[in-house]
Amino acid sequence: MHLSDNPAAQPVADWIRRAPKAVLHDHLDGGLRPATIVELARAGGYEGLPTEDPAALAVWFRDAADSGSLERYLETFAHTCAVMQTREALERIAAECAEDLAADGVVYAEVRYAPEQHLEHGLTLDEVVDAVNAGFREGERRTGGKITVRALLTGMRHTDRSLEIAELTVAHRERGVAGFDIAGGEIGNPPARHLPAFQHLKRSNCHFTIHAGEAVGAESIHEAVQICGAERVGHGVRITDDITVHEDGTADLGHLASYLRDNRIALEVCPTSNLQTGAAKDYASHPIDLLRRLGFRVTLNTDNRLVSGTTMSEEFQHMVDAFGYGPEVFEQFTVAAVQAAFLPLPERRRIIDELVRPGYAAL
Repeated sequence: MHLSDNPAAQPVADWIRRAPKAVLHDHLDGGLRPATIVELARAGGYEGLPTEDPAALAVWFRDAADSGSLERYLETFAHTCAVMQTREALERIAAECAEDLAADGVVYAEVRYAPEQHLEHGLTLDEVVDAVNAGFREGERRTGGKITVRALLTGMRHTDRSLEIAELTVAHRERGVAGFDIAGGEIGNPPARHLPAFQHLKRSNCHFTIHAGEAVGAESIHEAVQICGAERVGHGVRITDDITVHEDGTADLGHLASYLRDNRIALEVCPTSNLQTGAAKDYASHPIDLLRRLGFRVTLNTDNRLVSGTTMSEEFQHMVDAFGYGPEVFEQFTVAAVQAAFLPLPERRRIIDELVRPGYAAL
């Protein structure tokens, strides 16, 4: 969302706003500007919005998400997806997404969305992907090249189109699509149900991540990594189910936790979202600090900027307030994210060497 569109925005330090950032877990349909939703709803005849006041709408989304339930959290997306059904709307939303992330200091972003959710007005899957990619390129142009944005195509856990979306991912990977994802309600929808999609991606040497370990415990992460072959884990905070922390602060890692840590499988951690869905109680007790101290490849992310009422800068500030982190820790998070990005190695090195390291050195 536009940084100024969130009336409940967390005040952040100036150095945080200026710090280079990389986000790997950001949903396109969870980050629209409230004013854009209102305008597109009016233009498209959608009458389901709870309010047409942009500021009030931003508050409504955040309040609706503060339920402690992943299922209730996901219900908010009915309103955003309703206005994302034309090429013009998708291009505009994608371009604004790139602009808003760049304005927040993000230099690299992977933004995910489910093409199958944008077909109600007659678009084909390929047309949806082309529209979003065109919007991202326009957004990059408007920012003067300050940000690089790549798309992740998402299959929905509760539908049967994941193989089709995996094939779509492979078909568009030379045109701005970096990889594939599985998302949606985790309970009752195990990732292995979509094994044919993951097998197709592996045969095609194509990247993918899987939402796991948010509403379901370590067994979901095990299935995502060991059965399906996920290169990264979306959220993944329930890996703590396989970690025993002793009173003296030392910890014993189970075999799964050790495997993730030792094999540098990145965790796409989204603290504010985790609080809203009940995966964590508060920032101070969020497992991100434990996981960082134990040597996991931890990345910091927004998940849904509108629905969670957050930005990357606000996530940084929450971590400062909870754990006293300074620039050196955020540099670690950012470098870890770029290292885990679904980009060719030379591009990852360029972003780290030319943008991230110099940016933090300047702080």
